[in-house]
Amino acid sequence: MRTLPFSIIICALLLCNCSSNDNENIIINTPETSNPEIYFPPLNSDEWESKTPESLNWNSHEISTLLNYLEEKNTKGFMILHNGKIVIEAYMNQHSESSSWYWASTGKTLTSTIAGIAEDEGLIALNNKVSDYIGNGWTSLSLEKENLITCKHLLSMTSGIDNTQGDNVSAENLQYTADAGTRWAYHNVYVKMQDVIAQSSGDSWNDYFNIKLKNKIGMTGSWIAINDLNVFWSTTRSMARFGLLIYANGMWNNTLIVSNSYLNQATNTSQNINLAYGYLWWLNGKSSYHLPQSQFEFPGKLIPNAPDDMFAALGKNDQKIYVVPSKKLVIIRMGESADDENFALSTFDNDLWEKINTVIN
Repeated sequence: MRTLPFSIIICALLLCNCSSNDNENIIINTPETSNPEIYFPPLNSDEWESKTPESLNWNSHEISTLLNYLEEKNTKGFMILHNGKIVIEAYMNQHSESSSWYWASTGKTLTSTIAGIAEDEGLIALNNKVSDYIGNGWTSLSLEKENLITCKHLLSMTSGIDNTQGDNVSAENLQYTADAGTRWAYHNVYVKMQDVIAQSSGDSWNDYFNIKLKNKIGMTGSWIAINDLNVFWSTTRSMARFGLLIYANGMWNNTLIVSNSYLNQATNTSQNINLAYGYLWWLNGKSSYHLPQSQFEFPGKLIPNAPDDMFAALGKNDQKIYVVPSKKLVIIRMGESADDENFALSTFDNDLWEKINTVIN
């Protein structure tokens, strides 16, 4: 076998067990207390405990095949956590543990989570109209139609705004296509939630994000304006910290960051048009799904090879956060597009899960 130009960290400690989740529109509320089985890496430290694939009865001899595939598919950083501990960590294609990379639309789930924190604090209500916070005239719609758009519509991609006008979210570019709540369309208008939160909190978006989320879980990284987009950049480990927070139902050690009740809403079907979409999270195991830039409904699961309870943050050119409660996994992939340029979901998701399954099953 050829030698690969990446570093792999596969270390050992302790043993663990397994759990399960639910389906379609069922929301499960669990106590907002820390699960003692889940490991959290310390803040402001490079320390992160690990365990061996063998301790989980994984097929360790298949790991090299998985990592070869990832390298060939332009991956830069890849991690698998089990109950918070690192089982596999690999860097390739001139990337390292300290290298920063863009989240693209994977970062939508950061906005979703901050919205939950703001709601928990009583600063916003998702069923309130957006103009309650940022004033009238934030779109080119009539006042009657603009007032139909709530915060929940922004988070569920059902604002009714014309998604063919590009990513610019100036008022003149936000034009009417349908009444809010009647049409699902993937669009950058969700970013107006950042304005809502800034106005309601009295802080800038960056300050509120840093204080309420980033610093509390030990993330690094920053938001960078690129054309009409506000894109988060960080290390692979920082993305993994965020995925771990979501897996842990909004807890970090014994600190509540965002309520489990909100995360249950965010990671379950949020409307009846695209069953595979929550609040900026993609959901597996549903009976049908829509794709970005499409109004077609496709039958079946979003990612057939992935577990039904898996939900995901998906970004342009195959940035991935997969959370699988039943298998206690958080999986991170950063890099260039595996094949062709894409907006979020691609055929790479299903192919990658086929390779992951050979390791974990």
